[in-house]
Amino acid sequence: MDALPCWAIVTPERRAHVERVATLLREWATTLGLDRGERDRWMRAVYLHDSLRDAPESEMRRWAPFIEGPVELRHGPAAAARAELEGERDADVLSAVRWHSVGWAAWGPTGRALYCADFLEPGRPFDRTERAALARTFCDAPAQVLREVVTKRLAYAEKQGWTLPPESIAFRRVVCS
Repeated sequence: MDALPCWAIVTPERRAHVERVATLLREWATTLGLDRGERDRWMRAVYLHDSLRDAPESEMRRWAPFIEGPVELRHGPAAAARAELEGERDADVLSAVRWHSVGWAAWGPTGRALYCADFLEPGRPFDRTERAALARTFCDAPAQVLREVVTKRLAYAEKQGWTLPPESIAFRRVVCS
């Protein structure tokens, strides 16, 4: 998959974000010499991860009725549920999409790479120089970059006064200890 699914509900700005994340993951996959199967897994995850991000709340609740918390946390689980209905069977892809906003302790390389690329893509307006350096370092030190990304994302969430989901707390414990 090298494009958003036909059922995606995204704004032009979101589509551009997804393309920047895809570009970053393609670069990393090439540098890391990933085999075609793993590269394809990364690409399916990237094009699915925000596929329902701009959907109405009712659509997200339809696909992710049991997710608690703000509606913004539903888009990953909703996209994963829709992708599964449409035929996606790869557990790594589905977990990467489902938990890309909060992290998941049991992730393999697909989820970890998507989590980092989603944060490090160059279109985000904050800490551009620092994030670009982390993106360049990913292929040489993926575990170190992941720790930095987890630390930054969760520190920001806590500073905003957001309640961290249990998945985020468990993910931080696994990655940062």
